[in-house]
Amino acid sequence: MCVIVWSFHMDSLRSVIPIVLLFVAHCVVMQQDPCNLKQTCSACIQEPGCFWCSGPLLNGTEQRCSQEKVNCNENYIVDPVTNYTELKKENTVSDVNQITPQEVHLSLRINKPFNITLKYSQAEYPVDLYYLMDLSYSMKDDKDMLQILGRNLEELMTKFTSDFQLGFGSFVDKIVRPYTNTLPSKMKEPCVGCRAPYGFHNHMKLSDNVTHFFLEVGDASVSGNIDDPEGGFDALMQTVVCSEKIGWRRNTRRLLVFSSDNGFHIAGDGKLGGIIEPNDGKCHLNEDGMYTHSALQDYPSVSHLSHKVRENAINIIFAVTEPQLEAYRLLTKNIDGAKVGHLTADSSNILELVEEQYKKISSSVDMRHDAPEHIQVMYYTSCQSSSDEIRQSNKCDKLQIGEEVEFRVEIKVLHCPNNRNDWKQTFKIFPVGSQEATLVHLEMNCDCPCEHKEDHLYKENAEECSSNGTYMCGVCDCNNMHFGKKCQCSSIQPLSAGIGIPSDCLPSTDNLPICSEHGTCTCGVCQCEEAGRW
Repeated sequence: MCVIVWSFHMDSLRSVIPIVLLFVAHCVVMQQDPCNLKQTCSACIQEPGCFWCSGPLLNGTEQRCSQEKVNCNENYIVDPVTNYTELKKENTVSDVNQITPQEVHLSLRINKPFNITLKYSQAEYPVDLYYLMDLSYSMKDDKDMLQILGRNLEELMTKFTSDFQLGFGSFVDKIVRPYTNTLPSKMKEPCVGCRAPYGFHNHMKLSDNVTHFFLEVGDASVSGNIDDPEGGFDALMQTVVCSEKIGWRRNTRRLLVFSSDNGFHIAGDGKLGGIIEPNDGKCHLNEDGMYTHSALQDYPSVSHLSHKVRENAINIIFAVTEPQLEAYRLLTKNIDGAKVGHLTADSSNILELVEEQYKKISSSVDMRHDAPEHIQVMYYTSCQSSSDEIRQSNKCDKLQIGEEVEFRVEIKVLHCPNNRNDWKQTFKIFPVGSQEATLVHLEMNCDCPCEHKEDHLYKENAEECSSNGTYMCGVCDCNNMHFGKKCQCSSIQPLSAGIGIPSDCLPSTDNLPICSEHGTCTCGVCQCEEAGRW
């Protein structure tokens, strides 16, 4: 911002006006050109629309960072261009491809957006459905109903795919106080006809043997605990991360139906039972399918669980009774792709609920990404209707099998990370609940080739810098003991007449103009321009 304060007599107005006009004109130019304050090549190319001249300047200009290229020989212009390449990825015959391209390389300037066109085609996937059930005593009638409706569950899934698998697991809570009664008699039989308490049990690995599913559900017995919330998060984490033991297949639509009539314990609740070790998000199932770290690790946090759900592309359907609906609705807002449905008191509507939620999952696409915060990713689409206006959205609903939609994905680097190692990033753009993704290899143009030793314009202890600094990109980078345009001034030499260095003549680390941009600083003294006094 340019600020000018004048004090003069009216008689001198005529002589002052030319100087004022000159100053105002200078201010306008400076405000319109964001490049003129950039003193290094790397700072220059991080400003949109600016280029750097690393060689001799033409037409008498002294401004190396500019929006005009006429003052520099084209061989010395540093103006990084965007480079985009789609990489071919080999797929096996069994792979289902819903998203293209699958891998790209992008070299991008800071604050200069680039658009990638992604195509998504709804495909028919094989289905893995794992039924995770709360088997505390209050869910006894629900378990009996699931066994009765089991055969209908098979018929339901054949409506959507000819290739599906079923699995079954159950949970209660941690086997320590205050969650479970640890008296010896209660540890053996917490309630009449109940099995011993446990955390999580994987009764049946995913399989196409539907008869085995019916038998496992029938053989499972309810158990008991003391408090109302259950250990469902422990069970969810194990079901999500134990891919091999649960049997999740590659390139399938993974459904996890979570059925309960109660709330859930979260990270931090374990301290009530003296459990302070955080949940590590790893698989801890023994050969019998039992969770071995129930009393050793705390419950997972919502964010930790959400991360693992996204990482393993699981679609969770929370089937809960009416008193718990609001709590689970809030939970789904923090877990990508999760749905919630109203479960009747005896679970008699479980088939309708699964069908309803599966149709929502399988007929929609919700694009997300895992890029770091300094990379902005925005989505634009008209969904399946080519006549609709393109709008900012990452979601499309009511898609049919084989129907294709396009997303224009705008990628912009907001700023360069402080760590040079972070100037190269790889992130994913993916449909929620799918194992497919577009892999983006991003290189950020944060510095210039002439700032590296390998470049012919890079010279250490250069004559151009009075042998007191490095000459790179046409300017001097002085060592710690020298300053000046050509590093000709020493910071330990006393100034003439014992006058200290004015603050506006000191080398600045925040790109403030030297000598108010109306002169040059020579070894601590501002040499003003000829035109007028400043």
